[in-house]
Amino acid sequence: MQLIKAIVRPGKVEEVKDALEKIGVSGMTVSEVRGHGQQKGHASIDRGIEYSVSLLPKMAIENAHRRREA
Repeated sequence: MQLIKAIVRPGKVEEVKDALEKIGVSGMTVSEVRGHGQQKGHASIDRGIEYSVSLLPKMAIENAHRRREA
């Protein structure tokens, strides 16, 4: 078995799902996660108080499948 995992922005989930379906991937697990990559978070102001948001919302897409023999 092989596990493939991708972490993407929430707005890209449908695009990734459609691309996987086009190549014949039939099942997947999608989970909400938090993290940061190159973005490193951002500063935000709420009710006059500035705070740093370092963990941004992301989506984890996982697929487990049998490896094809060559």
